[in-house]
Amino acid sequence: MVAAVRGEESLRSVAGRFHVGLATLHYWVRRAHGQRLDRVEWNDRPPIARHTRRTALATEDLILAVRRELKESSALGEYGDAAIQRELRERHFTPLPSRRTIARILERRGALDGRRRQRRPPPPAGWYLPDVAQAQSELDSFDIVEGLVIEGGVEVEVLNGTSLQGGLIASWPEGPITARRAAEALLEHWRAFGLPAYAQFDNDTRFQGAHQFPDTLGRVSRLCLSLNVTPVFAPPRETGFQAAVENLNGRWQAKVWARFHHDSLAALQAQSARYVAACHQRAAQRMEAAPSRRPFPSAWQADLEAPLHGRVVFLRRTTEQGQVHLMGRSFLVDLNWPHRLVRAEVDLDTDRISFYALRRREPSSQPLLRTCDYHMPRKRFKG
Repeated sequence: MVAAVRGEESLRSVAGRFHVGLATLHYWVRRAHGQRLDRVEWNDRPPIARHTRRTALATEDLILAVRRELKESSALGEYGDAAIQRELRERHFTPLPSRRTIARILERRGALDGRRRQRRPPPPAGWYLPDVAQAQSELDSFDIVEGLVIEGGVEVEVLNGTSLQGGLIASWPEGPITARRAAEALLEHWRAFGLPAYAQFDNDTRFQGAHQFPDTLGRVSRLCLSLNVTPVFAPPRETGFQAAVENLNGRWQAKVWARFHHDSLAALQAQSARYVAACHQRAAQRMEAAPSRRPFPSAWQADLEAPLHGRVVFLRRTTEQGQVHLMGRSFLVDLNWPHRLVRAEVDLDTDRISFYALRRREPSSQPLLRTCDYHMPRKRFKG
């Protein structure tokens, strides 16, 4: 082939005559460039040794013996590859193996003390709620991004929301987000797309209610209960539970806030709306495959003074005494379950709280630890 090319035959005709690709022909022409054909190295094997030399068995045994001696009697207490090589050098052993060779011998002969970290698969999304983990129910997570300022001093807060299974996102860039505005945004979202089984929040007072008074649920919590949506509150200072909406917070700030210059809040809201619509279009198949959402009840009327019914779920970590703090009160869960995660289900219909053990290592095992009586007093809502 190369001789034909050097005879001024075109590359394409030579490649067709020898039934090879142009790239292959180019490779061999470059390989033979500037050389006589009888002196070209036509062997195409990779430039590695065909045979490798393994360290003699006697040398391996000596390395293991030196390791044992150093482990038992070394004043420094060091018996790794560097210490073994140093000891062999002092004994004038030749040929002196490299540290890498010594390390490979120790690993091959099972003489390493270190343990490899065992990688366990992550728990399924929403693992702390069994029906969500089994993709039987949908959960909407909400969070607020604070500290944004448009040029000119206009302060901006953003209420973001996303569904765990379907990836249905929502975003409301506003001025200061109040509990009333958050409730209005949730109503707007749920009227358009239907109701989930759960709505998850952090412990912000705009979602949960005032913290200084016991037995208090705020406007957003009461709204969820009136629509038969179970509010879920993530454990304070714990990572992972709000990962879905926190990921959305980061994407929104990168793709909407930092990507464009916004002259006004209205321009920011318009750009955010375009981003949300594009995300809905991209996630259409995932949204369709997600657990079904309940239609918004047509006859529903907001009544925040009505008696509360349903469940409220608190994810908490116990103290060293096995207690948890929720609803402004402390409850004993289990003395043998200190500093561990629990799911506390406050049943407002039966006046009981049930505490379930949670373990990421065994997400499907959530045994009941304790139940206790709890009656939420009837108080006038002052939101």
